[in-house]
Amino acid sequence: MTARNRRVIGFALVVLVVVVAAGGYGWSEYVRSRDAQTTASDVDLVPADVTVTGNRIVFRSTAPGDLYGRVAAVAADDPGGPREVAPIACDRVDTTGDRTVCLRTDRGIVTTFEASVLDANWQPTQSWPLPGIPSRTRLSPDGSLVATTSFVTGHSYMSTGFSTETMIHEIGGRDYGNIEEFDLLVDGEKIAPVDRNMWGVTFADDSTFYATAQSRALGHTWLVRGDLETRTLSVVRDGVECPSLSPDGSRIAFKKDVDDGPGVHWSIAVLDVASGDETVLDEQRNVDDQVEWLDDDTLLYGLPRDGEAGVSDVWAVPATGGEPRVLIPQAWSPAVVRS
Repeated sequence: MTARNRRVIGFALVVLVVVVAAGGYGWSEYVRSRDAQTTASDVDLVPADVTVTGNRIVFRSTAPGDLYGRVAAVAADDPGGPREVAPIACDRVDTTGDRTVCLRTDRGIVTTFEASVLDANWQPTQSWPLPGIPSRTRLSPDGSLVATTSFVTGHSYMSTGFSTETMIHEIGGRDYGNIEEFDLLVDGEKIAPVDRNMWGVTFADDSTFYATAQSRALGHTWLVRGDLETRTLSVVRDGVECPSLSPDGSRIAFKKDVDDGPGVHWSIAVLDVASGDETVLDEQRNVDDQVEWLDDDTLLYGLPRDGEAGVSDVWAVPATGGEPRVLIPQAWSPAVVRS
């Protein structure tokens, strides 16, 4: 056998391994979804052409049945009530009401991933492929910018050696690309760790955002403030993951590792931007989510149900501390639309 033939065969084997791995992931996700869809639902579902107006909460429904995974909406003043279900399925969703971003998985022989921007009638206006499993997405307050985070390798932030890609696009305009390519500044000095990852964008306005930056080699997970015009990321605080800016811009909620040992346990914390004071909230369970602000006083986040494959609930907790409660049963990825 010639060296060239060995290289061809080696390349073919690599391709085969990748295809099988992707197919295996797609099959496992199919089984998980199928199992969830065959279990009784706790909520009332109303298939409808949903128009998101007024004070609403939009989310991914995890209620078992034929509508599992579809985008749904409830009134903010009746979050446990009947939900309207839109004609689109998403893994992650965010919306301003008249514009929605949807990250989804297309499970086939080869599993692929996609981001789509939808208009008020749920019609796609822009779509692009994602390099891996959907993880996080956020729209800017006016809906002109969209950020997406995907796992390129690894399936969670608890995986050793995970890798992410976080992109920012201007809807119908400029592509800012992967924010990993922005300059990372600590006390104004540029650093360039070889292993950095970025994820969990939250927008302040059309040029400023916050995000997570991590370097395992340097032993830091930072809250960074990004500037799209200068393409810089300035470190604000250490030990912060998946930030979410409050509606009034005065506080940032995030998940914080409170495990003193080698493990990971994420609690929810809130940072006062002006004073730098940090409050760890009373939720004792492990919260692996980017929280959403219901209003200036309440935080929302998703938690999987124990023993119910593919089913999760959206919980609420006071931003100043207090008892968590289920706000929306059988739901995930909440996005709040304010009138």
